[in-house]
Amino acid sequence: MWILAMRDVSVRYKQTALGTAWGLIRPLFTMMVMVIVFSKIAKLPPDPGVPYALMVLGGITIWTFFSTAFSQISSSILINANLVTKVYFPRLIMPISAVAVSFVDFLVSLGLFILLAIYYQFLPDWHLLLLPFFILLAILAAFAFGLFFATINVRFRDVGQLIPFIVQIGFYACPIAYTSRTVANDWWYPIYILNPMVGIIDGFRWSLLGEKSFFNPQSLVTSVVIIGVCLVLSLYFFRKRESTFVDDI
Repeated sequence: MWILAMRDVSVRYKQTALGTAWGLIRPLFTMMVMVIVFSKIAKLPPDPGVPYALMVLGGITIWTFFSTAFSQISSSILINANLVTKVYFPRLIMPISAVAVSFVDFLVSLGLFILLAIYYQFLPDWHLLLLPFFILLAILAAFAFGLFFATINVRFRDVGQLIPFIVQIGFYACPIAYTSRTVANDWWYPIYILNPMVGIIDGFRWSLLGEKSFFNPQSLVTSVVIIGVCLVLSLYFFRKRESTFVDDI
């Protein structure tokens, strides 16, 4: 697992002039565009007392981590097709090791958030202690959904075209450019929090920004239940289908 993870990281940044700096450039410019479009033009309000740039960057950081890990896990079996067809090893190692690349980018992006928080003189409090829990939950979410798509991707290559579309739709369906506070009183809010990333993103920002950032514990409970159920089903489906990977590839 360690060898595959290090291979993926080295391949990701091989022959790049900026290397891991891309993990800083992408969230920085995405944040700048979103601040201009959604804050200056669309006039979307942030949580009271929270700078809009910090709110957006917090959402971008955890969403990018999830979406990259989800995409890498979904294609992990096909990427390692040469290994699958030549030697036996526990196939579950491939999707697990695929998280490494996204985690490196996540750490760089989190460093950018810390620098921006210092600039705004926005110091964290005890909520920061819960940050590892939301990071772990994002990993489990990526694994739960990515493992399912990785399994069917071996048989149906259309999944490779579907994944970027899902990620693009999810970006706007999640509270990244806006706060969940704006929809908390709407009738469809219970349906809205069925998106497991809502509770993760709100909780991640809450752990970094404190009580000023909106967070509804009900959304976290929903996220944990949905992710738990999907993780169990995905693991069962993966183990049931892994014996056919060689034939399908």
